[in-house]
Amino acid sequence: MQEDYINIALADDDEDDRMFFTDAFEDLKIKSKVNTFNDGVYLMDYLNSEDALLPNVLFLDLNMPRKSGLECLKEIKQNPKFKDIAIAIYSTSASEEDIENTFVQGANIYIKKPSDFKTLKKVLSDVVTINWQYHTNNMNKDNFLLRF
Repeated sequence: MQEDYINIALADDDEDDRMFFTDAFEDLKIKSKVNTFNDGVYLMDYLNSEDALLPNVLFLDLNMPRKSGLECLKEIKQNPKFKDIAIAIYSTSASEEDIENTFVQGANIYIKKPSDFKTLKKVLSDVVTINWQYHTNNMNKDNFLLRF
C-alpha cells in the first residue's frame, strides 16, 4: 500500500452512485484516497498513463457506456502492470451469468450495490479491510459473492 492510506478507484457511469460511494468513504474515516471515473474508457486511459497511482482496490460497475466493466476487467487481467490491484465488481446486477463471467475473468469479489447508505458503508469497510493476499489464495465461488 502507498504511504498510510488505501488508494481506491471506482468506475461507474451513474453520478449519484459515485457521490454515494465517495460520501460513504468520507463517513468511514478510513484513510483513503478515492478516485472516480465515469466510464471504462476514462478508467483505462488513467491506469495506462505513465504517472497513474494504481489503486489497491478497484470497484468496477459492469454496465457502463463506451467500455463495460467486464471489458475493463479483461484488459486489466491481461496486463502484468496491474497484477496487484484487487478488483471488486460493483453492480446492480445479481445475475448468475454476470457473477460467473466476472469470477472466470479473475475479479476478486462481487458486490451487488446496496440500496441504503448504512449497508454501503458496511460493505465498503469490509471490502477494503480484507487481506487480499490471503483472500485470493482460497478463491471459490462461495466467497466470491459478498452477501449482506
